[in-house]
Amino acid sequence: MRRWLRLSALGGVVLAACAEPPSAPRQASQQTQVTAPAQQPAYTPANPVFGTLFASPGEHVHILPTRGAFAGPLMAEAMSPFARHGGGGGRGTGINYHGGPIILTPRIAAIYWSNGTLYAGGPAANTSGAGSADGSLVGLFMRSLGGTGYWNINNTYTNGGGQHVPNSLGYTQYWADGSSAPASGANVSDAAVQNEVKSAFTSGALTFDAATLYAVFSGPGVNLGGGFGTQYCAYHGHFSWNGNDVKYAVMPYNITYPSACTDGSGISPTSDYAAAAEVNTLAHETEETMTDEDLNAWYDNRGYENADKCAWNFGTTHSGATGVYNQTMGGVNWLIQMNWVNANSGGCLQHWP
Repeated sequence: MRRWLRLSALGGVVLAACAEPPSAPRQASQQTQVTAPAQQPAYTPANPVFGTLFASPGEHVHILPTRGAFAGPLMAEAMSPFARHGGGGGRGTGINYHGGPIILTPRIAAIYWSNGTLYAGGPAANTSGAGSADGSLVGLFMRSLGGTGYWNINNTYTNGGGQHVPNSLGYTQYWADGSSAPASGANVSDAAVQNEVKSAFTSGALTFDAATLYAVFSGPGVNLGGGFGTQYCAYHGHFSWNGNDVKYAVMPYNITYPSACTDGSGISPTSDYAAAAEVNTLAHETEETMTDEDLNAWYDNRGYENADKCAWNFGTTHSGATGVYNQTMGGVNWLIQMNWVNANSGGCLQHWP
């Protein structure tokens, strides 16, 4: 069954499927309308299976559904032989190229949209700087991801000219914006998130770069995008600003909904459970942006991007001092979902080769 979202002019979300309920009741003003259309819309690059939020024509995103939503029908569909082998087309790796661009110089920037320090050791509100100055575990993860065997899975994806996504990722800059930060319980539309990214450019807090993913993080209880915790845990997409194509990811505070947007164990492999939960979905959105920045490059016949095909699938894990983990980067243990390798017959892996 296909999942999709559509954002109305008022910022309300209409969903075509039910997701795992949040761990605590939400205010009536935060409730989203759930409907089931008589007929599912046909798949197109502008309407991926996992979801499309339209803030205005041509501006769209691709969502990561909650763990409960994906563990049911979506997981069964993703792992079916038809989906695994791309419906009989392409190179037989289970995912196909559709002609769009990929990012050849991967970079990431963070926007911490909070009136206080969002993750332990991270930037204080109303500051900006280089990624190297971000002392949070989220910052450490962004600095450590490039060059690893895990990130190298993305190197199996190419553009039409045969150029590969490189095994590198630069965390270049951050902005901790407390001046207009949403409070816990606030509903924040996708258009408002886009405006926050634009304000980073216009204020000079961040520099625009076409190869950079701008990841917007929010605080506990903030309904970032309008469907957090009930339909999705994060999403990525792109929009136009002054003639530029901006790539962005929406990164709500995942442990607000621990059963829907974390591994569900309640045990952190690191000293900061909030950060540990966040980097799993951050890895998902970052690797998808690099291989499908405009939602018209790499996806399978169901519309699954590379990370979608392994969503919430962690593979082999190990026992650590504080919890299970499956990756070690920057001297820290992490629990991160696998990624789909576009080689041999395809599959979910923890590293490549």
